[in-house]
Amino acid sequence: MTDLIVESTPTAPEAQPLVEDLIREYDGRYGTRFNPEGARAEVFRYPPETFARPDGNFVLLLRGGQTIGGGAFMRLDGETAEFKRIWTDLRFRRQGLARRIVLALEEKAAEQGYTRVYLTTGFRQPEAVGLYLGLGYRPLFDPSEDPELYLTLPFEKHIGALAGKPGTSPLKVPGVYPPELAHAAPKRPPLTREAPGGGLSQVRFGGALS
Repeated sequence: MTDLIVESTPTAPEAQPLVEDLIREYDGRYGTRFNPEGARAEVFRYPPETFARPDGNFVLLLRGGQTIGGGAFMRLDGETAEFKRIWTDLRFRRQGLARRIVLALEEKAAEQGYTRVYLTTGFRQPEAVGLYLGLGYRPLFDPSEDPELYLTLPFEKHIGALAGKPGTSPLKVPGVYPPELAHAAPKRPPLTREAPGGGLSQVRFGGALS
């Protein structure tokens, strides 16, 4: 059975398995942690045209006419596409489908003039972290830290005319959150670390202190 990658839109009937299963999966993993209204509000935060040419794109992976995967990107800046909504049907996972989707998005983003990809995944999605590392994405966080201290885990990679160029973006600071994510900060006591020269220092993770 032939697999096809086609361009679509988030509102197309064939895209609804992706949209609805993303909502189900995000609600299952995070509940209202990131958005008090749940994953549906988060998924529909961007209007459909955000993921349309010339600045964006939305692709589906079809097998026998059935949607089994997909993903999208939108414009972050003149050089950077931000990848979003990367999904594969649970019944067809561990077949390399997510890898194919990311590579297809990279190809289309490069075709549309982008030279860099930025993306994030959640702290409870280690399989996504493994996927992006395996595809050569540079983590913009310290993988040795507790991922929950970052909430969202960012990555970058150069593509197209700049493919292979090392990334230079600064790493995200654990425990420092933008105002819109302050409510999602982990509820934990301050960590105690040994200060330079001996003694103890306290480092608070959460809010604006680190």
